[in-house]
Amino acid sequence: MVDAMFGHPRLAAIYDPLDPDRSDLDAYLAMVEEFGARSVLDIGCGTGVFALLLADRGTTVTGIDPARASVDVARGKPGAERVRWLDGDAGDLPPMQIDLVTMTANVAQAIADPQAWRTTLRGAYEALRPGGRLVFETRDPAQRVWEEWAEWTRETTYRMTDIPGVGHVETWAELTDVSLPLVSFRGTHVFATDGEVLTSESTLRFRERAEIERDLHEHGFVVEDVRDAPDRPGREFVFVARRGTEEPVPPGMP
Repeated sequence: MVDAMFGHPRLAAIYDPLDPDRSDLDAYLAMVEEFGARSVLDIGCGTGVFALLLADRGTTVTGIDPARASVDVARGKPGAERVRWLDGDAGDLPPMQIDLVTMTANVAQAIADPQAWRTTLRGAYEALRPGGRLVFETRDPAQRVWEEWAEWTRETTYRMTDIPGVGHVETWAELTDVSLPLVSFRGTHVFATDGEVLTSESTLRFRERAEIERDLHEHGFVVEDVRDAPDRPGREFVFVARRGTEEPVPPGMP
């Protein structure tokens, strides 16, 4: 299930103006250089911000996302012809041999369904060359960020944004459910030009570090490092996992 924020054409078109600060991607750009990655697969590429940053630096990039509306936004950006854009999830990938697979921002947590998560890890493994790496971030459940989100109301999160070519858009967010490990919230968007109201229901899965390490091992990865997120110090895990030389361990096997 794709959140309307990414899957509805009208919402996907305003995603970047509503969230223009993508300094969180700096750490990923640095890791591309650190690992000497010449080719990158960005799973959950959304509107293509990270993929296009990489393409600007001469990296060979493939971006994939199940939200067609977001990928259409990416395809319409300057320089988009330098990126290979795919519609779908990691289970839909064609054969490739990539140096680095990334899942930035909330991508890993937004894959809330356990089977979809396994499909993603399997797809990432198969897309990587031997020794290639998978990098992604996820919030540390011990920080209980949902307790902060409980204060989200229309009054506390309300914004009015003037978007060129669109007009004024009112937005706010509300926490709707905490049924751990799942946390859900709703975003509301009101377009001043015609009064249309669009909502987007989102759910994130909070996985424990040991759970993620086990999942990675079962899918053939070796965890090289678990780092801090520079933009959220002490609040997130940034996993660096290398495709191992042994075949993935089927679930339930030692």
